[in-house]
Amino acid sequence: MNSAILVLNGGSSSLKFAAFEARDELPLLLRGGVSSIGGRPRLRVDATATSPRQDRSLGEGPITIARAFEAVAAVLAERGLPAQVGKVGHRIVHGGRDFTGAAPLDERALSALRKLEVLAPIHQAINLEIVDLAGRLLPAATQFGCFDTAFHAGRPELARIYGLPREMTEQGIVSYGFHGLSYAHIAASLRERRGARAGGRAIVAHLGSGASLCAMKAGQSVATTMGFSTLDGLVMSTRCGAIDPGVLLHLMQERKLSSAELTDLLYEQSGLLGVSGISGDMQVLLASKEASAARAIDLFIYRIGREIGSLVAALGGLDTLVFTAGIGEHAPEIRRRICEAAGWLGVALDEGSNLVGAELISGRNSAVEVLVIPADEERTVARELLGFEPV
Repeated sequence: MNSAILVLNGGSSSLKFAAFEARDELPLLLRGGVSSIGGRPRLRVDATATSPRQDRSLGEGPITIARAFEAVAAVLAERGLPAQVGKVGHRIVHGGRDFTGAAPLDERALSALRKLEVLAPIHQAINLEIVDLAGRLLPAATQFGCFDTAFHAGRPELARIYGLPREMTEQGIVSYGFHGLSYAHIAASLRERRGARAGGRAIVAHLGSGASLCAMKAGQSVATTMGFSTLDGLVMSTRCGAIDPGVLLHLMQERKLSSAELTDLLYEQSGLLGVSGISGDMQVLLASKEASAARAIDLFIYRIGREIGSLVAALGGLDTLVFTAGIGEHAPEIRRRICEAAGWLGVALDEGSNLVGAELISGRNSAVEVLVIPADEERTVARELLGFEPV
């Protein structure tokens, strides 16, 4: 029938999925995901008008992305969806310079995207493996990629280049920015709520296991904390965030770390996990009484507060602050502390609204509107695919 769009969103520890009717309103047919793939994986499927919510364990230990996909494929088959899917949209973390909008994933495109794996080693390979798995499950459907870097492609040149020799810039060693599908969803949501100005001068805090901030003017990216790779910017669950390049030289020259060891250190052993020595999970750290857990949280807040100041300078002021993604949506204590750090900008919370996770959480006396908007990268992908015909 080719009447449905399936969206697959693979991350470093999860595989989210959603199916939509291929109509302008994008009615939702099914949504769910596999979480904690590297720990104790669980399959969640949201309730629909005809079926109850599912939430069940997929085992007591880590599973592969292929096993997570099998669980998702079984859910799709139970609902009879494979026969309806004409287009499959994939969130691809890195699009480089060449992919600045949705694109069919033919062999030429896939070859180009594989070359970018070194720039997003814990995401890109997973994204492309899911493309392969989906192609086997749905051989008649057209596979499309939608790219986290695309939303930031229109930033001013000074926000994209580094202080490196010009030939390196021309070769593509520039700031790309990430989490773009999440930011595109927030920009669209702000336009729906606030009109064409989309919240005016806005900072969006995408805070999950990966975390970044984006400064927007009228819904367009102006600056963001991630750059050439997904390591840059904020302290994250297991990623270090921005670091003096001299530290890396020291680790290679004096500590003799290999490139593989350095990659593992910076992507998998640092961030909240490394600083706390306990966990990279914010909820675990918030529940802990250990001083090292508090120290990790303090660093997370400090770096966000400092980066907010930088982005306000790029915007020339601040009208709107938005929280999204797992921590941003579900950790009122973190929102409170970030807003406290941004108090010098006139940010003031309504404590009750913040505790219950209302959409508007700023107080009446706040000079900045503070919102909580759930992430929906899957709908953004589906919307990008509406204009393409299956082939």
